[in-house]
Amino acid sequence: MKLIVGLGNPGPKYDGTRHNIGFMVARRLAEQSGIALKRQGHQGIYGVGSLAGIEAMILLPQTFMNVSGTSVTSAYKSLGIPPGDLIVIHDDIDLPFSRLRLRIGGGHGGHNGIRSIAATLGTGDFCRLKIGIGRPQAGEVADYVLGNFDATERQQLPELLDLAVKVIEKIAKHGSAAAMNEFNNQQVLS
Repeated sequence: MKLIVGLGNPGPKYDGTRHNIGFMVARRLAEQSGIALKRQGHQGIYGVGSLAGIEAMILLPQTFMNVSGTSVTSAYKSLGIPPGDLIVIHDDIDLPFSRLRLRIGGGHGGHNGIRSIAATLGTGDFCRLKIGIGRPQAGEVADYVLGNFDATERQQLPELLDLAVKVIEKIAKHGSAAAMNEFNNQQVLS
């Protein structure tokens, strides 16, 4: 069993923002896998089904990003899985837009959602799929991450979401090491 978590903020105000790219990838994954995200529990919305032949739960925490750990820990404990079977998808401002990086463990890198999950789980030894959103040229980082993608980024977004789905499917089927070897630092080029 894999627990796949897309990080984001709930509500229409945040739909389509850079900070919600984890939600976008998780929804795309659920749609392509035929997993309905209709159940409510663990302070989130989730669905359970088969992903690349592996049983998986896809979870969208409905807590705000900074307290994602509450929702993730509830689902994680209910499944009784090891940390390596938890995959968290999130935005990363330190990666250029559309670049992907897969990592097991490590620090939170300033991401409050990852900080919350590691703190409530008591470990950071889970898999993270980081989706690059880049840094703002000027202005506040908070305004940038909570802002919408620009026109050029929106054109590349469908391809980026599809690439991220392929990474998660590879992890489910062949493990994180194989996925890292194939996809780390890949970028959508248009």
